[in-house]
Amino acid sequence: MSDVTNQPTDLTQAEIDADQQAAEAAAGAAPEVAPAAQSLLEMEVYHAPRVVTPAGSAAAGDVSTTTTDTEAAPVVATKPAPAPGPAPKPGKPKPSAKPGSAAPRPATPASTLDPARIAEAAKFGEVDPDGGVYVLEATGKRQVGSVPGAAPDDAMRVYIQRYLALDSKVSLFANRLEAADLSVREIDSTLSKLEKELIEPAVVGDLDGLRNRVTALRERAATRRAELDAARAAAKDEATASRTALVERAEALANADAAKVQWKTAGEEFRGLMDTWRSAQQNGPRIDRKYEDELWKRFSAARRIFDQARRQYFSDLDERNASAKVKKEALIKEAEKLSASTDWAKTAGAYRDLMAKWKEAGRVGRKEDDALWAQFRAAQDKFFDARDADNQATDAEFEDNLKKKEALLVEAEALVPIKDLTTTKATLRSIQDRWDAAGKVPRAKVATVENRMRAVEQAVRDAEQAQWVRTNPETKARATGAAAQLEKAIAGLEADLAAAQASGNVKKAAEIEAAITARKAWLEQVQAAAAES
Repeated sequence: MSDVTNQPTDLTQAEIDADQQAAEAAAGAAPEVAPAAQSLLEMEVYHAPRVVTPAGSAAAGDVSTTTTDTEAAPVVATKPAPAPGPAPKPGKPKPSAKPGSAAPRPATPASTLDPARIAEAAKFGEVDPDGGVYVLEATGKRQVGSVPGAAPDDAMRVYIQRYLALDSKVSLFANRLEAADLSVREIDSTLSKLEKELIEPAVVGDLDGLRNRVTALRERAATRRAELDAARAAAKDEATASRTALVERAEALANADAAKVQWKTAGEEFRGLMDTWRSAQQNGPRIDRKYEDELWKRFSAARRIFDQARRQYFSDLDERNASAKVKKEALIKEAEKLSASTDWAKTAGAYRDLMAKWKEAGRVGRKEDDALWAQFRAAQDKFFDARDADNQATDAEFEDNLKKKEALLVEAEALVPIKDLTTTKATLRSIQDRWDAAGKVPRAKVATVENRMRAVEQAVRDAEQAQWVRTNPETKARATGAAAQLEKAIAGLEADLAAAQASGNVKKAAEIEAAITARKAWLEQVQAAAAES
């Protein structure tokens, strides 16, 4: 919209009505409402037309009502008019009104405007008999336009409404100065626009007071400009620090130990850093271009290093997975070859070796590794299931042998404590012969029965040793000491037996019981020898 709109001297009623509606809309706006989206300069400010005195016009001091051009500043003739120029070409006169048209209507009353404000503004205006409208300023009286045929109040009202619109713009700007989203550019452009519009506007009102208000607003604008500059500098510093922190975090991710990085999480974090950078660049405060370029180079370099490290890590991982896959597939083939073997002991050892190699081969990838393990485990299960089935069948056959050996154990254990070594040894040899003839027992019972028999055999050996000690004069002197050592040993074994029984270790408990039985027998013999001596 143009800064200056020249109002013709002769206003038609339609023009008056339209002009009045625009002025009412502007002047009637509440000064305290200043939407950020609304430009303060959307409303036109009307400037007075140049008034030129034609040839043969009135004497000095008269003001003509004929407008010949559209320049903004009015010129009032205060000297005799110059000599007339060439007469205009005759032409068809333009009728002032269509036949039958009514005389111009007075302006519609401004019902939305404050009558007190209109009355106050009217003090600074005059209307001459010919409809010329003037504004009174400190520098004198200045014509702002002409409304021929209108009543003086209506003629002046048009220009008062324009003044009130201009006054509202100044009030809007005053309120806008305190807005948080105000920019320095908006301050300068709006203030410059208002000052330009107040040079010689075609309005009626207290223009000197309005200009003083704008002058005061310029001082406030300078303060607000400084405040905005300080806020912008603080926001710039904060944005710089925030952007620097983004770069430093990106560099930390880029330089992290690749073996310890959780790449999925780190990749999502890096994408978040990139989104934050873009958002700050597009929507945040601007920072120094040179420093921003330096930060971006660092950020871009960190992103490149991070991407290269990630690609290298997964490339190496793919190679490791491929190597592990080849190894595990070979182990699966070996396991499948062994699955039909019936050499139970040797093959079980071979499977233990395969399991150790499987663990050393490394992982392939969770889903694929699970599938490979299922194949390997299936081959093992086939072998061990067959072995367990064979053992169960064998154990069923050996149940009768177990009963025979348990009966022999009862007979053997009755020999302890040993009273007659010679008779005991002969009886034990008979039991051992029948023991060997009884054959194998179920695997789960082998250790139990064998340990019980070894305990009896150990007791006999200990008795032989004790007898030899008794018959050897050199050892009699040590008999007392040997008895003490045996008692101490028995006490220690009994503590070990209690611990084994508490832990449920049946095998170890049986071995300890046998050892205790043997040492007690030996102790009895040692004590007997000591008593005889």
